[in-house]
Amino acid sequence: MKASTVDQGKDLLRELFATARENWWLFVDWLAVVEWRRLVILWLLVLMGFGLLNTPEPAVWFILISFGVKVLGGGKRKAELEAQAADRKADVATLERRLTEAQMATLQAQVEPHFLFNTLALIGQLIETDPPEAARVHAHLIDYLRSSLPQMRAAGSATLGKQVELSKAYLAIMQARMKDRLQVQFRVPDFLGSAPFPPMMLQTLIENAIKHGLEPKISGGRIDVSARVEEATLFVDVCDDGMGFNPVASDGLGLANIHERLQLLFGDKAELVIEAPPTGGTRASIRVPYQMMEGL
Repeated sequence: MKASTVDQGKDLLRELFATARENWWLFVDWLAVVEWRRLVILWLLVLMGFGLLNTPEPAVWFILISFGVKVLGGGKRKAELEAQAADRKADVATLERRLTEAQMATLQAQVEPHFLFNTLALIGQLIETDPPEAARVHAHLIDYLRSSLPQMRAAGSATLGKQVELSKAYLAIMQARMKDRLQVQFRVPDFLGSAPFPPMMLQTLIENAIKHGLEPKISGGRIDVSARVEEATLFVDVCDDGMGFNPVASDGLGLANIHERLQLLFGDKAELVIEAPPTGGTRASIRVPYQMMEGL
């Protein structure tokens, strides 16, 4: 009898968890497609409701989380809907083209949501301990979103200069988190700033260097970002002096994303190369045709 009661309790918990998970993803899908005007109205209603209860904190967190989900999930969901529409309406030739475009948009929109949530949590902590630093991180987050959102929505306007600007805003936030454990240097010639370059790839390499190279290292380390042109090929390198390259480790989602997008954009004319420099650490290099980068 006692065992039966325990089993019933477990079944109830599983059912509750499944229901909660289903409702969460329904909420995420709704956020991804709802108009900003309606979402703002909802935020105002939530603020008013919790304000009447003298407990505004839940409303603030709801707004921050829903904003993050909207920003990071909207592009991917929109790309999926476009792919479904193309599947229903287009003929075979047009379908292949539209599906490729939707796939590119989906891959481009795969921004790590934990970064935004972790940054919001960091700001919340700093408000209590170091308000001026909280204000600085908040400003860096605004710079990051101002740089990233147009790039995730616009087609054909991605340049290396814009990717460097976005990466600098991202690294400013990471330096606020890691303090002296993270040193950064950019060596990108000004004339390459206007060179077309696929969006979000540079930041993905930097995120990978921090996550796998520098964060596990007690003393932290350094990231060097450089770019050059050799024989009509644009080299964009991200080097770190972290834990080093593991040749038996499988590519994570970010690197797999880069491999797939390079294949879609350039075929065998571009590549991602991961190397272990003699001095230690890891060098990740994206190599794309410098004169054949139209329509990104």
